[in-house]
Amino acid sequence: MADPKGFLTTGREVAQTRPVSERVRDWNEVYVPGSLLPIISKQAGRCMDCGIPFCHNGCPLGNLIPEWNDYAYREDWAAASERLHATNNFPEFTGRLCPAPCESACVLGINQPAVTIKNVEVSIIDKAWDSNDVTPQVPERLSGKTAAVIGSGPAGLAAAQQLTRAGHTVVVYERADRIGGLLRYGIPEFKMEKRHINRRIEQMRAEGTKFRTGIEIGRDLTSTDLRKRFDAVVIAAGATTARDLPVPGRELNGIHQAMEYLPLANKVVEGDFVAPPITAEGKHVVVIGGGDTGADCVGTAHRQGAASVTQLEIMPKPGEERNPGQPWPTFPMLYKVTSAHEEGGERVYSVSTTHFEGDEDGNVQSLHLIEVEFVDGRLTQKPGTERRIPAQLVTLAMGFTGTDVENGLVAQFGLDLDERGNIARDAEFATNVDGVYVAGDAGRGQSLIVWAIAEGRSAARGVDRFLTGASSLPAPIRPTDRSLVV
Repeated sequence: MADPKGFLTTGREVAQTRPVSERVRDWNEVYVPGSLLPIISKQAGRCMDCGIPFCHNGCPLGNLIPEWNDYAYREDWAAASERLHATNNFPEFTGRLCPAPCESACVLGINQPAVTIKNVEVSIIDKAWDSNDVTPQVPERLSGKTAAVIGSGPAGLAAAQQLTRAGHTVVVYERADRIGGLLRYGIPEFKMEKRHINRRIEQMRAEGTKFRTGIEIGRDLTSTDLRKRFDAVVIAAGATTARDLPVPGRELNGIHQAMEYLPLANKVVEGDFVAPPITAEGKHVVVIGGGDTGADCVGTAHRQGAASVTQLEIMPKPGEERNPGQPWPTFPMLYKVTSAHEEGGERVYSVSTTHFEGDEDGNVQSLHLIEVEFVDGRLTQKPGTERRIPAQLVTLAMGFTGTDVENGLVAQFGLDLDERGNIARDAEFATNVDGVYVAGDAGRGQSLIVWAIAEGRSAARGVDRFLTGASSLPAPIRPTDRSLVV
């Protein structure tokens, strides 16, 4: 183990964030650059190298956490990077964006603060990039087989990289103008600077993966065209059908889905716009939805100079300790304060929007809400609790209901859907159509980045077996596996 007494002698320390007054004036990542380096070795030394490392089960990728903690403790960064990449194609993504179910499953976390696994992970990969330990892995020989990947989010990129390294010729199709999917246009720059995506794309290009942007399969290129060109297809198009709010006034100007609002802010940082077409500047902003996407809208509104920011959540406020229904080592639903929440705004729980009001020009001006409570297991409105709050910009961040079926992709391939509206697949991630596979949110439904990467890796193994009859690629999960996390 790393340090036999580390968990007894060293307390938990995490990355420092920059002062709020500084970071809300730019789009850089919120953390103080280099703040982890002086502390991370001792933090890694807190790992107990448990007889049964439950952190492995908490992580869908099966990351070899005690092993790379030991290397980080000894400051053998090259070895730590090798162990980290053995199970995870993109640890710089998960180290910044994953909610760290591994830490919820940490044995030390039963009665002490868990090991800072996520901070150790991101330190290892950042050090690896700085030391030029991340290099292209070009296959020794080509198989002569071809595969198309639809979607360039974490699932698509993971599948593409694994298949390329197995020797297949892989082309990734992305309907946006840049590669990255929601990593590019859903995640704000202050959570992950896009340079991390860019250098991974360059690594993948050097390995042989080809990328085609601005092409939507089902509209710009038909499924028939794709199947004529390729021996196999991986659909990793995400679950992009956003949940709407069908209440009176929804048609007013200024009410937008989160994924209409957030990408425009990212495009400003990319240099596509001087100012975003949808902006919070000087406006009272209401974010409906209390999850991570809602928090992204909150942080973006702060940086755009909102007059006020209010985040609404229909569910009750979570507790700060595990409830009996979510015991260790499961991933608990706890009250958390993200960096965006640290920057200001109000969070309101147990409320439901009844309708919007607008001005004579059709612009939203206010939102009416009512408190709700659970009665006999059902959310019920509480009479006499109605109130009105100002709202000149409203973002809907209530999650996604399934894959996009409007563009023709599902119908053209003739794909079956499951009872949740996701693309159905078997134990090998294969759809009902021979040679067509699905990975990530398109098959799983809205989920975490770590699940997307795990599914991309697993689907790649299924495709490799289909193309060659066998595969040495690892498969972290099965489609029905939800491990110990929710």
